[in-house]
Amino acid sequence: MLSVNVMVIWDFNLRHLRAAATISRLGSVSAAADAVHLTQPAITQALARLEGQLGQPLFLRRPDGMEPTPAAMLLVPRIDAAMAQVASQRVTMPQLRALIALADAGSYAAASAQTGLAQPSLHRAIADLSLVLRRDLVERRGRGIALTAQGRRLVRSFRLARAELVAGLSELAALDGVDAGQISVGAMPLSRARLLPSAVAAFHRAHPQAGVRIMEGSFAELVEPLRDGDLDILLGALREPLPAPDLVQRRLFDDRPVIVGRYAHPLASTAMHFGRLPDYPWILPGTGTPLRQQWERMFMDRGLTLPPVPVECGSVMTIRQILMDSNFLTLLSPDQLAVELDAGLLVRICDAPPGLVRTIGMTTRADWRPTRMQGLFIDLLAETADEMRTVPKKL
Repeated sequence: MLSVNVMVIWDFNLRHLRAAATISRLGSVSAAADAVHLTQPAITQALARLEGQLGQPLFLRRPDGMEPTPAAMLLVPRIDAAMAQVASQRVTMPQLRALIALADAGSYAAASAQTGLAQPSLHRAIADLSLVLRRDLVERRGRGIALTAQGRRLVRSFRLARAELVAGLSELAALDGVDAGQISVGAMPLSRARLLPSAVAAFHRAHPQAGVRIMEGSFAELVEPLRDGDLDILLGALREPLPAPDLVQRRLFDDRPVIVGRYAHPLASTAMHFGRLPDYPWILPGTGTPLRQQWERMFMDRGLTLPPVPVECGSVMTIRQILMDSNFLTLLSPDQLAVELDAGLLVRICDAPPGLVRTIGMTTRADWRPTRMQGLFIDLLAETADEMRTVPKKL
């Protein structure tokens, strides 16, 4: 989840955030000071600055200790989750920011241009971080630089830490009655037809101040941004088995694809026999995608030779145009071609076999804890999916 709050978190001091979390856990400034090896005045000063930045108190000062406010009860779990990703008390916020910026931009010069930070400052922050962690994070490759394997793993942890802190600030804003924050959605092709547009429209009507960022792509293109924390949810056909143990899936509805061709396709005006389908070229998603695997099984289960697939494509817009200009066939959800089917530009050649079903749902990180606003968006996704199951499709 990324938003304008990303810029705000760089102003925070990781030591101050750790101090607040320690006070919450131990219940007093003195105990926290002993635990983090700082003086009580230093802890008190750190807390005062943090509360000033947040614009609200995190603790009620009482004779018997410090009582967390509702703001602290929201923010501290996010701080703890972020610190677990950072995994070192010696890492600073400028170092965290510098490594993420370098990874995003690909060079010190580009990172400087994107962040406004001076190149010497970025170099120094990365060098100090490598020294503190005793890891080689960057290596020379020809005239350029690249992250080492250790550097790439650390960047993922830092991005997840950033996502937790951004979520924490969004939850504090919600505490004040502000629909702040943003949900970032990775949209695979099928989710773009009805599910996501309907849910986003309903969400915006209910929460006009909240933001939704949509990144389109295939599962292969979107899964790593999801694991990095740059995306919150991935919508589309579910994968079996999941490619990574840190991901979880939730079913929303089942989609039943149909075989589609142009309005004057030779198979459109005759009694369709399944055995004639291999006589025509097909346009399909790439090998290994769920739909392509089911298409292959559809023919193999009947002892038929797989038809030629001269064109591999996942873009519905491109598939639609090729279908209208040729005798190609495809296998797609009627939702994805609803306008063309309704207009008669494309026709349903036949239904796919009964067992050919795609499970559509959302994929998230296993440890992802949605904010209240994100939870409301997920509820809307589920409601929209329920409506799609009950409202008949027009073909």
